[in-house]
Amino acid sequence: MTSQTALKPVTTAATVSEQDMANAIRVLAMDSVQKANSGHPGMPMGMADVATVLFNRFINIDPSRPDWPDRDRFVLSAGHGSMLQYALHYLLGYDDMQIEELQRFRQLGSRTAGHPEYGHALGIETTTGPLGQGISTAVGMALAERMLAARYGADLVNHHTYVIAGDGCLQEGISHEAIDLAGHLKLSRLIVFWDDNAISIDGPTSLSTSMDQPARFEAAGWNVQSVAGHDMEAVAAAIEAAQRSDRPSLIACRTVIGKGAPNLGGSEKTHGAPLGEAEIAATRENIGWAYAPFEVPDDILFAWREIAGRGEAMRRAWEQRLAASPRREAFENAVAAQLPDAVFEALDAFRREHVEKATKVATRKASEMALDAINGATELTVGGSADLTHSNLTITKGMNRIAPSDYAGRYIHYGIREHGMAAAMNGIALHGGFVPYGGTFLCFADYARGAMRLSALMGQRVIYVMTHDSIGLGEDGPTHQPVEHLAMLRATPNLNVFRPADIIETAECWELALRSKDRPSVLVLSRQNLPMLGQAYGDENRSRQGAYILREPAEHRAVTLIATGSEVEIAVAAAERLETEHGIAAAVVSMPCWELFEEQETAARKAVLGSAPRVAVEAAARLGWDRWIGETGAFVGMTGFGASAPAPDLYRHFNITPEAVAAAALKLII
Repeated sequence: MTSQTALKPVTTAATVSEQDMANAIRVLAMDSVQKANSGHPGMPMGMADVATVLFNRFINIDPSRPDWPDRDRFVLSAGHGSMLQYALHYLLGYDDMQIEELQRFRQLGSRTAGHPEYGHALGIETTTGPLGQGISTAVGMALAERMLAARYGADLVNHHTYVIAGDGCLQEGISHEAIDLAGHLKLSRLIVFWDDNAISIDGPTSLSTSMDQPARFEAAGWNVQSVAGHDMEAVAAAIEAAQRSDRPSLIACRTVIGKGAPNLGGSEKTHGAPLGEAEIAATRENIGWAYAPFEVPDDILFAWREIAGRGEAMRRAWEQRLAASPRREAFENAVAAQLPDAVFEALDAFRREHVEKATKVATRKASEMALDAINGATELTVGGSADLTHSNLTITKGMNRIAPSDYAGRYIHYGIREHGMAAAMNGIALHGGFVPYGGTFLCFADYARGAMRLSALMGQRVIYVMTHDSIGLGEDGPTHQPVEHLAMLRATPNLNVFRPADIIETAECWELALRSKDRPSVLVLSRQNLPMLGQAYGDENRSRQGAYILREPAEHRAVTLIATGSEVEIAVAAAERLETEHGIAAAVVSMPCWELFEEQETAARKAVLGSAPRVAVEAAARLGWDRWIGETGAFVGMTGFGASAPAPDLYRHFNITPEAVAAAALKLII
């Protein structure tokens, strides 16, 4: 068994054929799946030839510096074939991918998870597994490459994004959004290999689709080629042609799933199950591999490690160019997405100004105003919207638009593609160089959900600006009025959900989202105008602790009213009614972010919530609120879907009013 140390070839790398190199992938994949008794050997075996040509002749990566900024990106969109990536990483010599990791495939604590996970092993550019996410995230990576190149030039930014996708990736609806956007923007550095093996889990793809995929990509403006996926020279020629294209490229590779397996090759039986000992032995004989499980001879391994050496040389040459560049510091700060202090100073000045003015605006408008300060203080922020720019208010003055073959701007029109937008923002964040934010209506979080979940799973600073947050949007009716969406988002681990109550909280929440480098944030914003509720300016960001006492009565509180967003105003009015009409001391707690409040010490949470009975107020479903109000608490909010009418009429109709809140409080304490 060969270690990852320097190797002495048995012969020379020149005597090792690419077929030998591809067969190393095949046997490592089938051996690992067999040992785990779980996994998908068919795709790695079928795409081994394509992957070998790509890595041996074209790709520029350096396993000794997996985060080298100008490396080519490789995305295994067909993430179920993860053993293709793990075999490549072992063969190339990634420090964390010893042969023992392949032997522990899919086991607890191993780096070889069932699907590739960003951050779990070196060199994995994005988490894949949910089909369609990889190719869609790669669109964002390819866009980020073009945008960064427009700023810093080809000397510093000049790489490709390569994707291996399967039928599942292309059948998922998100792929249509992604390829349409990529074709429109002419992302010529994006090259996708379609594993065209005509097999899915159920059997032949003809069971469920007659789609002419090459024609679909052509219609979206892609350069399309079709090749025999096991003809290595044809694959290489196609890659060369794709690199010369001024459009994104699809290379349809006709392959045999489970290639090399004499009895099961070409069958869905190789898709998601081990081949079995007998078939593995037959495969070894069929491909002429006379080595034990997990054994790769030194000359073949040496040939693979030479690829890493080539990448290291490319990386060192790039570092010399970077060292000589007058824009080195700016480039390094951009790649690190390190926001300057000026951003937070601008937000501080913004809060001071609007406390003095007592500005009354919708929080979506407050967000636009805060963004104007943010975007004026840095060029790292990149905005966009899913065709709702002037409803989400996500563009600010001086933000030029990204256009086909013109990538110098900062604003992206994603089109009516919420899911594609979310995935592309993941790709932009993962690529480095920018802090992406994008807008849509809160109810369309349903459409973006898959990619939003991956934002949280990968811990990426992606900021979702979601406006029209409740029945307060009014006449568009229940199809557009989110009810259950806050509960869904709050249930997602590692995701901060901010629902600010006024212009000051909105600025505070923007600051917190920008400072949260290890997680995404959702800013949930109102359509209707809201008064400024804070009484005075203070240096402290009150939203930082997730919840705070907005109104504390002079005497010992008899009840605590807890609210978020537009309903904080209602809670304040209810507290005043309780005091003036009933002599009851009511505190008001604004809770802009449950997640940050949950992170506070127990004593800090108790100090805010108090020991008095509690009433929660939110124009959404109750689910989750019992965590804060207890079993005996009251909730004033939605119990079903909304309706079409002006917002004030809806709040009265659904009994989300100061009178209703006061009545609920009285019922608790009298």
